[in-house]
Amino acid sequence: MSLFRKIFGSKSERSGEELKSDDRGKYMPEIKLPIDERFTINFKANGGKFLYCENLNEIFLNLEHILTENSWEEKKTLLFDEHLKDKFINSNLEHTNKISEATFFLTTCENLIANDGSLLISSKQIFEKKLPELPINFIVFATTSQIVENIGEGLRGIKSKNRQKIPTNITTIKHFKSSDEKDFLSYGSSAKNLYLLLLEDL
Repeated sequence: MSLFRKIFGSKSERSGEELKSDDRGKYMPEIKLPIDERFTINFKANGGKFLYCENLNEIFLNLEHILTENSWEEKKTLLFDEHLKDKFINSNLEHTNKISEATFFLTTCENLIANDGSLLISSKQIFEKKLPELPINFIVFATTSQIVENIGEGLRGIKSKNRQKIPTNITTIKHFKSSDEKDFLSYGSSAKNLYLLLLEDL
């Protein structure tokens, strides 16, 4: 017989019954949510705007809604990624490479980090630009397969995918709303008004 059973007694009568969260003791570990749920909760808590899409048609439709909602239809988009230019060729976006002309930045990211709701980006997305130099408005296109547990896992993924040449300028975007209540953790960070177009690909 287990030492813990001897001390605390058996609870076999409840073994087949699922414990509800309010039945759990205060010292019991929290039930761990699935990785995609944790990312979504933390991303929204950071102030991000999240749009889940089941296919590319929904991506294009939601992009139109974002542009209409913000009156960006006639505005220029900063777009560095040639693959994204091809993907969104029918979206009537007016591209520019000049930051000063752009109202919003359309980009991808390396990974979505579940444990803090941040986005991991590198020189593949922003070249050698610093985050404060880029427009305040971001629209990020990503897929559910890019969600990882933590930054360490994301960095290992970047290294394994780019064995010939590892991208530089790796950073995270975590604060998606500007706030007067700055804490020391967000000091020096550049808050972005960020929309995430997340495509289901798993």
